[in-house]
Amino acid sequence: MSGIGDYLKETRAELRHVAWPTQSQTIIYTVLVALISVGIALYLGFFDFLFTTALTRVVSGLPSYNGITVTQQSGSTTTPLVQGNGITITQGTSTQQ
Repeated sequence: MSGIGDYLKETRAELRHVAWPTQSQTIIYTVLVALISVGIALYLGFFDFLFTTALTRVVSGLPSYNGITVTQQSGSTTTPLVQGNGITITQGTSTQQ
C-alpha cells in the first residue's frame, strides 16, 4: 500500500508546481471559448443552410420521369407516386398501359 501513498504524495508535490490561472483569467478564457464555439456554430450553420438551399433548388429543377407512373400499393389500392403515361411501376412489377 505504500506504493499508492507515494504516488499520491508525488502527485500532490507536482500539483504545487503548476501555474494555476487566476479567477479573472479563468472567466476570460471560459467566455472566449464560449464565443468561439458560438461563432463556429453560426459559420457552419450558415454554410449548411447555403448548401441545403442550393441542393434543393438543383434537385427541384431536375426533369421528371416523363411517361412513367410510379405507384405504391397498400393492400388492394394503388396510389400513384409520379403521374405520367405509358408505364406503371408497382412493387417490383412493370406493366405497359
